[in-house]
Amino acid sequence: MRLQRSFFARPALTVARELLGKTLVKIEPDGTRLSGTISETEAYIGELDLACHAKAGKTKRTQGLYGTPGLTYVYFTYGMHWMLNFVSDRSDFPAGVLLRAMQPIDGLDCMRARRKRPDRELTNGPAKLAQALAISQAWYGYDSCQPKATLYVEDAPVISWAQFTTQPRVGIPNVPEPWRSFPWNYQLQR
Repeated sequence: MRLQRSFFARPALTVARELLGKTLVKIEPDGTRLSGTISETEAYIGELDLACHAKAGKTKRTQGLYGTPGLTYVYFTYGMHWMLNFVSDRSDFPAGVLLRAMQPIDGLDCMRARRKRPDRELTNGPAKLAQALAISQAWYGYDSCQPKATLYVEDAPVISWAQFTTQPRVGIPNVPEPWRSFPWNYQLQR
């Protein structure tokens, strides 16, 4: 069953934690199903969070973070990588969850063709995940909760506290404390 908007319309920390173990799905134009178990997420919360893009307020780039929960917020980083996030919390409050990694299930041949890497490296990072699924600017603001969505999250059993770890968010060395050290990165136990 697909996750409904009510799942995303909760605090980003809750959504980030509870996305672990769920299945990310993308249906290709030819009907091929690409999917994987979400294994790492990261929360970004509001204009006061100096690691969040919304620290600059509502701009052309960040307006998607202020959107309806369940929409995608896709951004370009380092001049070469797309990143996939889901808007959370509530409309007009900028919060989201970055999908950092997933464990592939369906569509491995397609992902391999796009990534040209060993299977263990297909989707073990946010840019790798986006490349394997061909996520780009075209997916910015996409409504993953619409009935005919081709990019969405399917429900799966709830992950218990004992099944995941937390750590500081990754890749933000220039963000000042205390935001750099907040343990808002969630990972399935390996």
